[in-house]
Amino acid sequence: MVVHLNEHLSSLDIQQEGEAELVSSSSSSEEEEEDEEEEQEEEEAENVTLGFVEKRKNPRTLQRQFFPSKAGGQPAWLEPDNLPTGDSCICDICGGPLQFLLQVYAPISEYEYTFHRTLFVFMCPSMTCLVKDQLEQKNAKSGKIARSVKVFRCQLPRANPFYSPEAPKCTDSPSSIGATLCTWCGTWKGNKICSGCKQANYCSEKHQMIHWRGGHNNDCNKTGASPQSVGCSSRCKTSSKASPIVSNKVASASQWPEYEIINEDESAFFMEDMEAKGLETSLVSQNHMDGALQSLVDKFVGSNDRESWASFQSRIALAPEQVMRYCREVDSKPLWPSLNSRPMDADIPTCEHCGSRRGFEFQVLPQLLYYFHVKNDDDSIDWATIVIHTCGSSCDTGPTYKEEFAWVQLCSTP
Repeated sequence: MVVHLNEHLSSLDIQQEGEAELVSSSSSSEEEEEDEEEEQEEEEAENVTLGFVEKRKNPRTLQRQFFPSKAGGQPAWLEPDNLPTGDSCICDICGGPLQFLLQVYAPISEYEYTFHRTLFVFMCPSMTCLVKDQLEQKNAKSGKIARSVKVFRCQLPRANPFYSPEAPKCTDSPSSIGATLCTWCGTWKGNKICSGCKQANYCSEKHQMIHWRGGHNNDCNKTGASPQSVGCSSRCKTSSKASPIVSNKVASASQWPEYEIINEDESAFFMEDMEAKGLETSLVSQNHMDGALQSLVDKFVGSNDRESWASFQSRIALAPEQVMRYCREVDSKPLWPSLNSRPMDADIPTCEHCGSRRGFEFQVLPQLLYYFHVKNDDDSIDWATIVIHTCGSSCDTGPTYKEEFAWVQLCSTP
């Protein structure tokens, strides 16, 4: 369950149900129709938590010591020191650093080592890479594949070096600074330091060069640097020393806008009359959101897909501004917009660290793109849904940030 820390502390005696295994889909059309009817009944019975985005008046509450669920901006890393590095941080298709999409705080009370638990989703903003990603994901069981969407799971016990065992107060600050982050993106470790000013750190040569061309050359020139000497091979060197300047501000203006993710049980929307509920607290009008959803239906091909989309849209219409659906119950399933490109059980790889089966935990909906102000152009990033599968045991072996598996479903099959 997606929770705030105060809720988590008050419900430690509540044990979550066992872990999920995805149910295999049938290959025959008649069995598929029966399965879809059964799945619809099961979905209505599941305890689904919906995620909505909301602007915070005080962005400080989205810092890591408050264990936020958030979308856009920079990640609030749970464990601030041992961040993902190397190829984990880049798009395997184009080689560019991945951009932060969202994170979900989802502790599991049944294990001591998952008292704090956050899932982080990153993606390449290139639609070309996302199309190639969807083709690659079908080969996940055969070995290493190229991905443009990556998910990391991090978890900590209640007693840990970074946070108090008690709920944080609004005046609390992080107990430690954590790893030095990239000056440009504020997302990944800044392992490269500008040898001119000694104050700018970078996760990659790409971000160093973008920052230089975007104005850092003026700052560096004050220290005697020159454009001819600024190549990462000579001006920006790998360093274990942290920059002396620590700031939450980043140089890049290309990140997606930052929101808090708030949650509400879907069951509440089954019982409420949406027309009587009123939309005075909504970020956008329902007409605008319906239009954003309707723009996707034309991209589906075939009557079966349109029927599937109609069923998807009918369910989403209960709360059209939802950007995420979460349900980590036994045999829980995502809400699929399309019949095409749905995975079989065999398509989801087991956990690389403990061998456990992965199960569905949450999905990201295309409504999030509306709040990110992504244009509805042919080459703009777009998806039907991104479904996150995580280790059924939420194991504690392996690296601090363990990579999980994302299944991307686009609006049309390439």
